[in-house]
Amino acid sequence: MHLDGAGHALDTAPPGWRSRTPVLAYGSNACPSKITWLRTELGLTGPVVAARARCTGLAAVWAAGLRERDGQRPATLTALPGVTEDHFVWFATPEQLAVLDVCEGRGNRYDLATLDNADIRLDGVLLSGVHAYVGAAPVRFPLLINGSPVRMCEVAQAEAAALVGEPAAGHGLACTVLPPEQAFS
Repeated sequence: MHLDGAGHALDTAPPGWRSRTPVLAYGSNACPSKITWLRTELGLTGPVVAARARCTGLAAVWAAGLRERDGQRPATLTALPGVTEDHFVWFATPEQLAVLDVCEGRGNRYDLATLDNADIRLDGVLLSGVHAYVGAAPVRFPLLINGSPVRMCEVAQAEAAALVGEPAAGHGLACTVLPPEQAFS
């Protein structure tokens, strides 16, 4: 759990945190300094509850386009059969989702989607109804080099901006995109 600029044990999380909306956090959204930035720059409030999850059949990869504000290559999500990665699942409040929507450019750069039949496990238990921000435009679709996406775990951020390739036709994930006006309660 992240609160007041520091990490705390999960057993200090507020009651009922498991009933919040589960959102797969990959790339910078899994970084405590990003959470602090969201608090400072976009008004994120309350305890951020996140737990490490094992994800099979999907991967965090480098996006085709660069971020305008700093020229860095952001992360995006893609289907990748046979691959297993560890990421975090945020158990987000409606207010926290609203902040993430702004940060991710929901409906423009990324869509918020429910991952259909995703194999995401918390302590070995399959989670259902996990949401994720997935590429909504070619600049946020996976970067392909020689026809393959470039996994974040294989190429460091410092090298990713210099990669040359082409955008995938889409993210390939089985998911249901939620309309931008859909709010959570």
